Amino acid sequence: MNIHESAEDYLEQILMQLEQKGHARSTDIAIGLNVTKPSVSVAMKKLRENGYITMGADNMISLTDKGYAIARRIYDRHIALTKYLVQLGVPEKIAREDACKIEHDLSEESFAAICSQIKKD
Repeated sequence: MNIHESAEDYLEQILMQLEQKGHARSTDIAIGLNVTKPSVSVAMKKLRENGYITMGADNMISLTDKGYAIARRIYDRHIALTKYLVQLGVPEKIAREDACKIEHDLSEESFAAICSQIKKD
């Protein structure tokens, strides 16, 4: 699964919208990522062409199995890293922002070590 960081962010945001609202729309994704609607349209086209999402006639966005796997991985990393940083004493807002930066580049080994540490606490 070799995918660019921005695509991971879009997939993660779609998953977050689906879990929070039960649906994902381009407008909500634009707001969630603080990007323009045209940027979302371009990204959704690329994600659809690469088999990560589908779009219904009602313009609702769904994740394919392939898209869900990536979104779940990134979102789970985000949640765990945020929790870890908060445990270290980082304010939650900053922890969420930093987790978003770290989640894409952190090795599996380092992430596993962080998860082990979270479980101990």
